[in-house]
Amino acid sequence: LSKKVQAIYLWWHKPVIDQELLQSLPNLKVIANSGVGMDHLDLKLIASFGVKMANAPHAVSSSTADTGMALLLASARRLVEVYHIAISSSMDYCEVDILGAEVAGATLGIIGMGSIGYKIALRAKAFEMNILYHNRTRRKAEEEQAVGATYCKKIESLLQQADFVMVVVSLTPQTHNLIGERELELMKPTATLINISRGAVVDQEALVKALQTGVIRAAALDVTHPEPLPRDHPLLKLKNVIITPHLGIKTDKATYMITEEAVENILAALNGLPIPSEVLPS
Repeated sequence: LSKKVQAIYLWWHKPVIDQELLQSLPNLKVIANSGVGMDHLDLKLIASFGVKMANAPHAVSSSTADTGMALLLASARRLVEVYHIAISSSMDYCEVDILGAEVAGATLGIIGMGSIGYKIALRAKAFEMNILYHNRTRRKAEEEQAVGATYCKKIESLLQQADFVMVVVSLTPQTHNLIGERELELMKPTATLINISRGAVVDQEALVKALQTGVIRAAALDVTHPEPLPRDHPLLKLKNVIITPHLGIKTDKATYMITEEAVENILAALNGLPIPSEVLPS
């Protein structure tokens, strides 16, 4: 069937797109990805075969923003930790020193203000948070005003001021280990790091050290590197960490919308029309 295949719909990085597969599909026209991140693909290699690529940025933004806010709230109120206390057979009462962090009035720093980052800002505004953001390009003034967001040209300024730092960037060579030892040390000792982008955006060894030594208060991670982490990884043993298994887009509605968006991209490519969510190699 190799000569009949004109499109591939990638779901959760499957199938693996390598040179061997591309060579075996001479009539392949388009690869549609089920999500935003394209770091698992060699875009230049694919383009060299004359194959177009597309992702699904519109379908995933709301569900991923919800995941980010869920992690922020769960970490702030120590929900996983107190859940285990609540169901413990020895529980008589909850200790008075099991105190969470206040969300209302706190400062949220969003690193990456694309469609997902902006929807996080909309949600954070409803929680009466002060919003800072760092992005390659500044948002329009009216967009900033709509969510009450303040632009930080330098990431250092955001890290020093934020009570919660939310990382919402694509994984590229420029963002690999974007948050490392230096960046973590710039954060407040009472701050929480939330990562809903890609695990490799954060230097995990530096994060473990920062969490163990009190450089920052806590972390909430929907992504790790690798996924899943080895079962003996130190991040899995820390009480001040919440880890979820890359839940960002995993809702019934988002899954349906992602498939619709992928099909729209595929049909456009097969019919010689502009691809709505085409991704070009950088």
